[in-house]
Amino acid sequence: MKFIGVLLVLFAGTMLGLVQSARYAARPRQIRELLHALQRLETEIGYGQTPLPEALRRLASIAAPPLSRMFADIAAALEGESADSGATVRECWERAIHSGWPSTAMKLPEKEAALRLGAILGGSGREDQLKHLRLAALQLQAEEAAAREDQRKYEKLSRSLGMLAAALIVILMI
Repeated sequence: MKFIGVLLVLFAGTMLGLVQSARYAARPRQIRELLHALQRLETEIGYGQTPLPEALRRLASIAAPPLSRMFADIAAALEGESADSGATVRECWERAIHSGWPSTAMKLPEKEAALRLGAILGGSGREDQLKHLRLAALQLQAEEAAAREDQRKYEKLSRSLGMLAAALIVILMI
């Protein structure tokens, strides 16, 4: 019975370390996906002159979850398909970001950049929107570099700490 307990503690500690390690690996990937989505949105607005709800719907179809869900929620709210019909772009954007952000691995700086962008979209001219999309992309590129550095530093560390903490608990149990 004690052996089974030891195995469960080792398994749980190892899994906790692996989960944390996966979050460090997911953050730069999700920031990169958000950057690609914003570049696509810039193209849709700048060259395609696509209406914002339709552009967001297209982004939702090509983006990976959880970003696709956020873009789909914004588009649905703007098209009046949800309880938010009649809300401004800013309100729809903020609501979708706040509700969808916990399911991402991204942190507060990326969220703030996304919220600042949402405050501008739909409320200004096309050139101003394009300028703010580029600014948000620059901010996200800096955050992606920081996230890659964090991943390099902490990914292996978190895996090792999970296993070592579990081993310590096992030693204390015995």
